[in-house]
Amino acid sequence: MRIDNASSTTASTTAQTERLRRVKVLLPLPLKGAYDYRVPADLELAPGDFITVPLGSREATGVVWGQAEPGGIAEDRLKDVIARLDAPSLAEVSRRFVDWVSAYTLSPPGAVMRMAMSTPSALLPEKPRTAYRRSDAPIEIRMTSARRRVLALIEDLPPMSAVELAREAGVGTSVVRGLADAGVLERVALPADSHRDLPDPLCAGPELSADQRQAAEFLRAKVKQSAYSASLLDGVTGAGKTEVYFEAIAENLESGRQTLVLLPEIALSAEWLERFTNRFGAAPAQWHSDLTQSERRATWRAVAESRAPVVVGARSALFLPFPDLGLIVVDEEHDGAFKQGDGVVYHARDMAVVRAHLGEIPVILVSATPSLETVINANKGRYEHLVLPARHGVAELPAVQVVDLRREPLAPRSWLSTTLREALRRTLEAGEQALLFLNRRGYAPLTLCRACGHRMECPNCTAWLVEHRLSGRLQCHHCGYATTLPNICPACDAEGKMAACGPGVERLAEEAMMLFPDARLTTITSDTVRGPAAAADLIRQIREHEVDIVIGTQIVAKGHNFPMLTLVGVVDADLGLSGGDLRAAERTYQLLHQVSGRAGRAALPGTVYLQTYHPDHPVMAALTSGDRERFLEEEAALREDGEWPPFGRLAALVLSGRDEQLVDRISASLARTAPRAEGVRVLGPAPAPFAVLRGRHRRRLLMKTSRSVNLQLQLRRWLAELKLPSTVRLQIDVDPYSFL
Repeated sequence: MRIDNASSTTASTTAQTERLRRVKVLLPLPLKGAYDYRVPADLELAPGDFITVPLGSREATGVVWGQAEPGGIAEDRLKDVIARLDAPSLAEVSRRFVDWVSAYTLSPPGAVMRMAMSTPSALLPEKPRTAYRRSDAPIEIRMTSARRRVLALIEDLPPMSAVELAREAGVGTSVVRGLADAGVLERVALPADSHRDLPDPLCAGPELSADQRQAAEFLRAKVKQSAYSASLLDGVTGAGKTEVYFEAIAENLESGRQTLVLLPEIALSAEWLERFTNRFGAAPAQWHSDLTQSERRATWRAVAESRAPVVVGARSALFLPFPDLGLIVVDEEHDGAFKQGDGVVYHARDMAVVRAHLGEIPVILVSATPSLETVINANKGRYEHLVLPARHGVAELPAVQVVDLRREPLAPRSWLSTTLREALRRTLEAGEQALLFLNRRGYAPLTLCRACGHRMECPNCTAWLVEHRLSGRLQCHHCGYATTLPNICPACDAEGKMAACGPGVERLAEEAMMLFPDARLTTITSDTVRGPAAAADLIRQIREHEVDIVIGTQIVAKGHNFPMLTLVGVVDADLGLSGGDLRAAERTYQLLHQVSGRAGRAALPGTVYLQTYHPDHPVMAALTSGDRERFLEEEAALREDGEWPPFGRLAALVLSGRDEQLVDRISASLARTAPRAEGVRVLGPAPAPFAVLRGRHRRRLLMKTSRSVNLQLQLRRWLAELKLPSTVRLQIDVDPYSFL
């Protein structure tokens, strides 16, 4: 991925020597580009200003993208800008970033802009908070115990909101408002969000090891330089990578600049937030889909006004309007959750590097299992490579053993081998905790009729319906379709013949409860963990040993530290290796290495058992031997031989529509006009692995090029004359991460 510092926003992004009379305005809509508008004589505008403009019969909000090009739309056809909004202007680096992402992903710039303007209400100033303090006026009022508690509490405190007062005094908010109505309390207006505590960079952190201290000093120096740099912080699970990059955050806080930390999963944020708060004395601002609209509004505005010195968020936080971003950290940089699959298709890790380059600031990529792309960049000197080779303190890496299911067959309707059962028994008898890992939600991945073989399939997608026995439903995990589990086969009318095939975490929990009825058990999946609060409560229960056996999917695989958890059993280590995905082996290795790292994080040693039918597979060999480098070298050699990423480039084009024949005709026609140039090859069209998704038939073409080819230019030339009917969509995925 090449990063060009040149901006496509024209000379209008530089200081304006003349007042703008005609401006280009970028609207957060999937349009081809910016629209020209006239600036009224009584209005002064600058690039980056948020404004309202007429658009057809309605008003729209957009951003001044610069001065309109001369010789454009005739003066008498221009419409006037309506008003400038009272919001901080979008920084020039943010505007260049929008243009860069648009050009790289072949997305309309307005579609990218919509991600930066994801909270329109934040463009209006927030109303002041109403707070209460003791009135100086001598008011006689009948006293109750509740009123006395409020007045005693507020006597020596600054103004507080009704909710804060009521909570501290143990009364209802009506008591507070009643005192105000009577004149005993006085209402005062406080600036919005004035109550936010800010992280303190001078708070003392924990004692670092020699390796940690060396890495931390290196990263602090990079932050001090205030220049672009990319560093890979590569350390084994439990090495203390978070505390190392906290030192870089502390340095950036001291400089007065903003920091962005990207995490792949909301469920990871609970423990991370606790660690951050303990380190810096205050929580950071948050940005993720679980926030309420008012919380998103407050965070967006605080970021734009430089009142949020540290933000932790999911991938979309990258598009927040930082006016003075000084550091970006991408934790678990290898994680597939950083890939956005709908709308503007981008990889947040790669775009974070771009954002850092455009802003001339450092970016830190953090992982115990870095992606092959990142490792290659480090090996070639594009990224600095910092290694933490050992766990922090007395903890040691767990011993990893393979359970060969060919030699140790599973009992009928059982998913735990004798070896793993015995290990569970020993662990529980020792008063320790165990984790059973199966990356499959629900009770069973497939339900079929034992009479005719009919399989329950989603009517909208090429996918089997997953049984969720706790809710008594069959569900599609792709479109959300759900139905009750039938007692009569819909194909042959046989009664009582529907059978669950294969295990999910619910079925695994059922077996574990039968084997160990006295054990306390919990399941952790995206179905059971609804946001950071629920995740925090589950983590607390496990950490305080209110749980003996944890059964979970990939959300328990990383970021968690449970001192009493000494056993990890991977129930199906082969899951994910099949299917022909380019990154199947790499992703399986990363996932299993991460989940293995949950064992033995403290003084007690850990053990990991991998149940597999392929004990000689390179992934299993790498996990048991601990030889990651050899695995990556072999994986890199396979990719390089075929010029696959990161040694070649890919772009996936997926056409979809409800009329299968129409989609087939258009995809065949598109293939006939594919570019024929040196270093360029187009594969397809072919049905996508999910040939039907949400009721739409899907056909995929794949452009494969050498690194020397300008892939985006080839795509633009190829698609320039493409005219699609309104019923057919084209999604372009530059650098696809998966091929579903």
